[in-house]
Amino acid sequence: MRRVLFQYDLDPTTWVYLSSLMTIGIYFKFRRFWSVRNADLIGLIAFAPGLLLVAYQQQRLGYAWLAAVGMAYLVRLVIDPVMVRRPLLEPNLSVDGLVFTGVALLVFLLSNVITTHLTQSDRQGAVRMDRLLAGQLAPDEAAELAPGYPPFQVFSTYSNTAFVPSQGEDPAPLPHRALVRAVATRTTVILGHLAIVVGIVLVGYRHFDNLHTGMAAAVLYLLLPYTSQMTSRVDHVVPAALLVWTIEAYRRPMVAGVLLGLAAGLIAYPLFLVPLFLGFYWRRGAVRFLLGAIAALAVLVGSLFLISPDAAAFSSHVLTMFGARAVLKDPLVGFWSFHEPVYRIPVVVAFAIGSLSLLLWPAQKNLGTLLSCSAAVMLGVSFWYDPGAGVYHMAWFLPLLLLTVFRPNLEDRVALTTVVP
Repeated sequence: MRRVLFQYDLDPTTWVYLSSLMTIGIYFKFRRFWSVRNADLIGLIAFAPGLLLVAYQQQRLGYAWLAAVGMAYLVRLVIDPVMVRRPLLEPNLSVDGLVFTGVALLVFLLSNVITTHLTQSDRQGAVRMDRLLAGQLAPDEAAELAPGYPPFQVFSTYSNTAFVPSQGEDPAPLPHRALVRAVATRTTVILGHLAIVVGIVLVGYRHFDNLHTGMAAAVLYLLLPYTSQMTSRVDHVVPAALLVWTIEAYRRPMVAGVLLGLAAGLIAYPLFLVPLFLGFYWRRGAVRFLLGAIAALAVLVGSLFLISPDAAAFSSHVLTMFGARAVLKDPLVGFWSFHEPVYRIPVVVAFAIGSLSLLLWPAQKNLGTLLSCSAAVMLGVSFWYDPGAGVYHMAWFLPLLLLTVFRPNLEDRVALTTVVP
């Protein structure tokens, strides 16, 4: 990038200022100052200071800030189903202008992915992947992996750096296999972001009956500071893309089940969405949805058998995939690393009860309920998982949150009338 734009350097702080001003200019409704839309925009901008504090090593204050903003949005998402009046508030920019802005943002963000310098973690991740596929990963190393599909968690360690101030690392040249796998990871990131953007646009076009709304939500996703800082994170973007396409495919329960099953297999936490989706499909499509999710999880579990040298390793991989150790593991970073971890247990219990209650509440579920409650569940996860209450994996809920913010009244989009028989 610097060979084309001399002295080009857009640090996170500068991007926060620029993106916040653009967000207000494009989306803020100046003639309806006290509208819920404006409050949502201010809330989205409010995440930025917390992200900057974390990026610049003020982690205690940064995670506390993110947790406070996340809690406010959790309340907003829980009460969203009762907000029946949804006036059409289109952005201040035309569809053509949004398309141009979105393409420009994509070019800059994906250029950052391509031009990010390879780090020593690329070498370590490649070696670790070789050992995992050869069945030589030690049980204690496997237990240290983040909850989810072990090969995906190892794969996501390549180039998993956020765009934060450089630590001055100048690693030795990487071996060919490490370089190839790092390139593969970045390609996955690019395809993941494209999938999120296309999925958001299609939800707006096909399910909101408004292309302008879909484009507005997609461009705002690209514009937010979080997307700029965490563009290269595979473990953020791939599950997010699967969750967006789960919503896009909600009319076909089997397809939605497969996509949600894949997301749950990769990072474990979308398993808490199953009660919500079963409650939505209860009178039409629940069995097909459940079969699709089970089939996707079965394929991933079966693949673990192929890379496990013995039954103990296979059992360890399966436990990691379903996040069995997530609650017991002491937080290493994030909000709970600065507070007594034992207080995380009541949070886990409250979250589990809330997730299960979505099977029955609200009694009449529609697409709007599916959107807001899915975003609420994935946001709620961030209050207890490691790193915990940092809302640092915002991509898991951010696209769903944006669709909730921009959605029209969807009370007529219920399973009995919209799901394919």
